[in-house]
Amino acid sequence: MIRTPICDLLGIEYPILQGGMAWAGTAELAAAVSNAGALGIIGAGNAPPDWLRDQIRAIRERTEKPFGVNVMLLSPFARECVDVVYEERVPVVVTGAGNPGPLVPRFKERGLKVIPVVASVALARRLERYGIDAVVAEGTESGGHVGETTTLVLVPQVVDAVKVPVIGAGGIADGRGFVAALALGAQGVQMGTRFLCSEECIAHQNFKAKVVQAKDRATVVSGTTLGHPVRALENKMTRRFVEMEKAGRPASELEEFGAGKLRLAVVEGDVEMGSLMAGQCCGLINDIKPVTAIIAEVLSEAEALIGQLSTIPREAAHA
Repeated sequence: MIRTPICDLLGIEYPILQGGMAWAGTAELAAAVSNAGALGIIGAGNAPPDWLRDQIRAIRERTEKPFGVNVMLLSPFARECVDVVYEERVPVVVTGAGNPGPLVPRFKERGLKVIPVVASVALARRLERYGIDAVVAEGTESGGHVGETTTLVLVPQVVDAVKVPVIGAGGIADGRGFVAALALGAQGVQMGTRFLCSEECIAHQNFKAKVVQAKDRATVVSGTTLGHPVRALENKMTRRFVEMEKAGRPASELEEFGAGKLRLAVVEGDVEMGSLMAGQCCGLINDIKPVTAIIAEVLSEAEALIGQLSTIPREAAHA
């Protein structure tokens, strides 16, 4: 079985983290992932602090294993959610969509493991100086908020730039992506879209069906003019948003149009006017199955690939 130092750091069996997906990464999914030996993560998103506190207490009723909370730093409730994570002594805090540097000392004094998601080498280096425990290097292939650099080139550059463990993310949905991340120097992977299509995820079935049906070019990036690009499946909503951006609509109008669209998709199942945040790995996902089966398949495929690679003759490897 594949085991890396990140497993010892986080107290997990397998070096796999579940992406902290807003509205979809609830206690139900996170507990299932943690119980299966990986690290389940509650996605705080734009949710208020009371909701997050309830979710933390709900996951503790479902598992005694380590779990984490993803705090989205662009959220209007980010500061309050940070307080909840601190007060509830969450084992692992993952941050996204911003620079958590000033928050790290507070988390560390409480004994929390701090793992920021970064899309650049510069931010990874800066955050290492604050004393983070690991970093998720997330390529532009991922769903939701994205950077500009691909996973293939971002991960090895971050590995070379920092001493803390690096977790690869962005476009990873199977054992092949897992092994590729390890080959790039990562000590583990984070998967979001793959776990979105699990039986335990509470996302609406309409949303899951769209992801399963999606092909390699099904996603688009919008919100670039706002400085916070987002990847999602193309639909009426994204086409309208892109049209508004091209027409030079003011930021306030764009933000108003986009407000609540993720919940509309995940909770209410509106696949035309909701925001179907998903990564470019959609074409690799063709079913919805239990979390345990997803993790077992990823690990089994990865081990088989590693075994195959180890048998390649040296001459062929250098041909």
